[in-house]
Amino acid sequence: MAIQDDVTGLQHVGIPTNDVEGTMKFYESLGFKKAGLFKFDNDSKNDAFMRLGNLTIETWDGDPTAKEDGAINHISLNTPDIEKAFSDAKEAGLNLVDKEIQTIPTFWKNGIKYFNIYGPNHEKIEFCQIL
Repeated sequence: MAIQDDVTGLQHVGIPTNDVEGTMKFYESLGFKKAGLFKFDNDSKNDAFMRLGNLTIETWDGDPTAKEDGAINHISLNTPDIEKAFSDAKEAGLNLVDKEIQTIPTFWKNGIKYFNIYGPNHEKIEFCQIL
């Protein structure tokens, strides 16, 4: 099966920040609502998901920020079966960033599983399953 068969749509766009609260306030001023606020990396990092209609922006602290055009860290594609998507990505010869499926158990109700690939312009594309 082809990798495109593993994707059901855009899940979110990831933008790192130096100020999660300020970034949340900015997106709230545009009409976004907080969909989730999580801690990770031993609770030292904050990760917020802001939603407006069918667009979700993930913003988090603790990673470098570009502060210039090209500041988006990744786009995330939703997949209902991360193991199949990972297998299909390897079979398709895609440029894998992650050599195995990653897990964050503290996101959403039951956690997430994901992996990243690089696109032709070195953009990161995440395949993500919310568990």
